[in-house]
Amino acid sequence: ERVIRPRFADAAFFWSQDLKRPLSAFVERLKTVVFQDQLGTLAEKSQRVGQIGRYLAGLLDYDEELVARAAHLAKCDLMTAMIFEFPGLQGIMGRYYAQHSGEDPAVCAAIEEQYLPRHAGDRLPVTDCGRILALAERLDTLVGIFAIGQRPTGVKDPYALRRAAIGVLRLLIETPLELDLRDLLDFTAQELRTKVDASAAASEVFVYILERLKSYCQDQALAGDVVDAVLEVGGHLPTDLYRRMLAVQDFKRLPEADALATANKRTRNILKKSGAALPSRVQTALLIDRAEVALATRIDTLAPQVSAHLAQQNYGTALKLLASMRPEVDDFFDQVMVMVDDEQIQTNRLALLARLEGLFLGIADISRLQPVG
Repeated sequence: ERVIRPRFADAAFFWSQDLKRPLSAFVERLKTVVFQDQLGTLAEKSQRVGQIGRYLAGLLDYDEELVARAAHLAKCDLMTAMIFEFPGLQGIMGRYYAQHSGEDPAVCAAIEEQYLPRHAGDRLPVTDCGRILALAERLDTLVGIFAIGQRPTGVKDPYALRRAAIGVLRLLIETPLELDLRDLLDFTAQELRTKVDASAAASEVFVYILERLKSYCQDQALAGDVVDAVLEVGGHLPTDLYRRMLAVQDFKRLPEADALATANKRTRNILKKSGAALPSRVQTALLIDRAEVALATRIDTLAPQVSAHLAQQNYGTALKLLASMRPEVDDFFDQVMVMVDDEQIQTNRLALLARLEGLFLGIADISRLQPVG
């Protein structure tokens, strides 16, 4: 008690001193604190975060002014006596001071939630304003630090960029927010243009975050080959990538999966070795073998259904439809010679295989899947 009581007394004193002014009165002092030499002061960072936040709010149909206000006040509590003495309360005290200053409840909540998630397994922001501010803050830090050439190396990560990248992924995937990550990074790079050329950094950060996505997915019990199969096809929406991974994980459990993965490997190898420029359409008149006719017919039947499910992001249903083609695919590879002497027939069969492969590539490159067991 002899230790704790004086600390409580100090806190009560700092509380009373800080409340003599509204939280916004501390904004001016942010101009005196350097965030990073090349990236400017905390005031400049807050301004950038506000612009990024406005952009995000526009995409999500949220109030841009509330986000801008939250960004404007987000770092003010760092200038208070309370946080100088008790730095672990950053964000928390900002919320209380904002409430006492009469700020909008959404702004008050966002000031605390900007730091969430603080660590692995931590809770996420629950308010829209908080989610946007937390995302904008991390995007600015990631792109800015990469732009000045200080990306993490080995165990050194002074700006906690690994944690920031995982935070971005969790905010996008678990909330979820249907946002194009590459677009967000490009916009962030533009906001940094007055301080540093960050155009190349946007691409680097995108790759870096996708690398973190692999470890994130492993924590979610997704198999490594499933993650690789989806990332091989690519995409810019983490929410969409994750949904495809879940669908491929389920597909891998189907009895047809191993055979279709093997067939896709064969298809990929045949197409790669041929190196031919293939027509976009298969010529029905050149289909002479019963097995290739059956496969082409099945593809024609399923393709519109698969496309419709892909448009609705019903990846699991699309993969189950594709799995139903296993008999026709097996018969084709058992009975049809692709690389025949007749060049027209050979090209047509290659085009048929390319069309088959294309149906799967709307979701993942399943040739990368490993046999179960």
